[in-house]
Amino acid sequence: MRKLTRVKLAHSLSTVLLSMALLVAMLIAMSGIPAYAEEEKAAPVAKEEAAPAKEEPIPLAGTAGPDNASVSVVFSAFNRYIYRGYELSTRSMVFQPSVTFSWMGFAANAWSNIDTREQATQSFVPDRPGQASYNEVDIKLSYTRSWGGVSLTGGYIYYGLQYAKKTQEVFLAAALDVITKPVLTVYRDVAGYPGIYYNLAFSHSAPLSMIMKDMTLDLGASFGYEQGTSPYWSTYEAASTSGGLDAYTGKKYSAFHDGMLMVGVTIPIVNNLTVQPVAMYTFPLSHDASRMVNGVSYNPNGALDQNFVYGLNLTYNF
Repeated sequence: MRKLTRVKLAHSLSTVLLSMALLVAMLIAMSGIPAYAEEEKAAPVAKEEAAPAKEEPIPLAGTAGPDNASVSVVFSAFNRYIYRGYELSTRSMVFQPSVTFSWMGFAANAWSNIDTREQATQSFVPDRPGQASYNEVDIKLSYTRSWGGVSLTGGYIYYGLQYAKKTQEVFLAAALDVITKPVLTVYRDVAGYPGIYYNLAFSHSAPLSMIMKDMTLDLGASFGYEQGTSPYWSTYEAASTSGGLDAYTGKKYSAFHDGMLMVGVTIPIVNNLTVQPVAMYTFPLSHDASRMVNGVSYNPNGALDQNFVYGLNLTYNF
């Protein structure tokens, strides 16, 4: 693997969005499962209850959320760490604690990853091979404003990586408060790995009150498109094609990138404390995302594979 990312479209943006929408429509039609809203990581985040749809006209000025401050603490444990389809751990357990403070539409989140036994993958070079490592701390700042069933969120993410170059992103997300909770988010890397990542995500929670009060079945899916915009994203060319040496000298990587399907169950334990067992399936969305050239990844960050992720989120809100 040559490099690792955090964050020329082959088609126009309209084609990208339309194609993503068609993928989601096909998924829903075939399975009857609404899709999932992603956060920043391949590992799922704790579910948040959506505000009920309002019948009154959409306020022109918009609303910024309740004026009471809230704090959410999440402790997650998974069999592997997958980020935008890239495998960042293998054959080890990862722990991912996070805390989020919210007030009046503003939110500040700190998220971290602890790998219990770092081992190399196509997309990951360990900083402590074979040992436990506290190898990532991310800081996310955001602001959300809503107009009835529509909301916009803008923000900034700092990726504090120990195993790769630190980087930063800005992002903008648009969400609709309908049954599948569609969210379209655009991330722009502005530091270490200049590029744009588009994510179209869906989620839905169904009550399981016949089993336990406030228990829910959580379903979801997400689909990503990666657009490299700097020489970092040059793809791998064989000498027979490039007329030179085997090297990352090809066109910038731009492709339908990663997909994810998720199922989970949120179970209340005591007041404000829930546990959510989760299972996910991640997979490449195109040939370019999984393509190999003479045994080397066409994508400079490593070829995407199919992966199963399972674990749980323990969440406390106060």
